[in-house]
Amino acid sequence: MVEDEGDQAESLKEGLRRYGHDTIVVGSGAEALDAFENADLVLLDLGLPDIDGIEVCRRMRAAGDTPIISFAGESAELDRILGLQAGSDDCLERPYSFRELMARIDAVMRRVGARIGGQRRPTLSRGGLSLDSESREVELDGRPITLTRKEFDLLHYLASRPGVVVSRQRLMIDVWGHPAGAGLSPQASRTIDTHVSSMRSKLRESGWILTVRGVGFRFRQE
Repeated sequence: MVEDEGDQAESLKEGLRRYGHDTIVVGSGAEALDAFENADLVLLDLGLPDIDGIEVCRRMRAAGDTPIISFAGESAELDRILGLQAGSDDCLERPYSFRELMARIDAVMRRVGARIGGQRRPTLSRGGLSLDSESREVELDGRPITLTRKEFDLLHYLASRPGVVVSRQRLMIDVWGHPAGAGLSPQASRTIDTHVSSMRSKLRESGWILTVRGVGFRFRQE
């Protein structure tokens, strides 16, 4: 949740907790851009104290497909339109009811689940590594491994192509959703390297994902 009004953030956080949602609250656009990749859903106030909320939304969408529900002030029709154009999956006008928010969250997550579910086989096994694309659970030799949503997407993509060298450019297009031909920025390359490094640490072995210098990565072939 990206909300700079402390009282409102705490009230909403408590309501979400009662419905079983673990919520991390940040109060600025800069904090949001640092934290959002570990989230399953972003609730984004477009009126932020540092970076314009529309720009924050645009950067989040450029970096991946994390679902975003944004909030705009009463009668701020232009902000709602710009929020949707910047990549929000939905946009609510303040004030809104908590019941409406929960309905919007459920609707957005159903659409995301349907989109993801149609793209993957349910289970993928590679040696002692098992990935379940429906539950998004990962096990290594029977031991559960906790991955972020984007880490799971990246690992599943590579594991589906054992022995195939995949370029960083292709990963940004297929996993992060960047448009083809957009070019690979240094920031995008660092984002991929950071995710690979994190996955290697969690798998406790670097040999699952091999670096092909100057090109990209490949998943080891049994």
